Amino acid sequence: MTKRPIDDVTGTETTGHEWDGIRELDTPMPRWWLITFYITIAWSIVYCVLYPAIPLLKTNTQGTLGYSSRGELDKSLQKAREAQTGLRDKIKSGTLASIMADPQLFSFAKAGGKAAFKVNCVQCHGSGAEGSVGNPNLNDDDWLWGGKLEDIHQTIKHGARYEQDDDTRLSDMPAFGKDELLDKNQIEQVADYVLSLSKGKADASSSGAQIFAEQCASCHGKTGTGDRSVGAPPLNDQIWLYGGDKKTVMESIHNSRKAVMPAWAHRLDAETIKQLAIYVHSLGGGEK
Repeated sequence: MTKRPIDDVTGTETTGHEWDGIRELDTPMPRWWLITFYITIAWSIVYCVLYPAIPLLKTNTQGTLGYSSRGELDKSLQKAREAQTGLRDKIKSGTLASIMADPQLFSFAKAGGKAAFKVNCVQCHGSGAEGSVGNPNLNDDDWLWGGKLEDIHQTIKHGARYEQDDDTRLSDMPAFGKDELLDKNQIEQVADYVLSLSKGKADASSSGAQIFAEQCASCHGKTGTGDRSVGAPPLNDQIWLYGGDKKTVMESIHNSRKAVMPAWAHRLDAETIKQLAIYVHSLGGGEK
């Protein structure tokens, strides 16, 4: 082999590379660095033997310790469930009133309901339960089927217009335009009257008032106060589920609105549904 040149200044052998008169010194790595590097190699081999590490075609090596992050999570969740067992048993066997009367149980149920709400309800009602178009705000005092704890529990449990549940909340507003019960001019007149109700300036002698009395008052009340027994919202306030402008109100009258809420009894256990009801009731609009 050709002997590599020695650098005159440092006396160190060079690599033989030269660029524009500059030669690269072949300085050996520090011993501490080499030792550390070899230790990391040894550690990686030991790790691959002990823990899941090497990806295969459809799975991966499991490691001799049988460790997995999913397994550790399952253990943590199991410990949490065991710690909650006593309180959850009390919620399961107790009534909503008894849960509310026990400060510790109420606090636990409210926290559990908040967690369940974030997983199951925020998609429609929002992270702060402020609602969205077609999905009610749960912080206010406007309730389609009632804001008492039992009412809220019933709604969560059986849903609204959920065909798979025989006890679901049902309200069926006619599609006055689509079903040709009213023409466009009549729909516009009754929309004007409905909007005047919400502003407190209703004219009982208007043509819209007559149409309202004939077609709408049986559910929404003569003065638009609503009827919770059939899920008919009040029309004499400023709270609108789909919007309070004339165009949107006319769309509601023409097409009707038939939004669906799932019956959570088919998806969640009884304890969680009670916790959800207590949490929603505590948001500010819940009634005594």
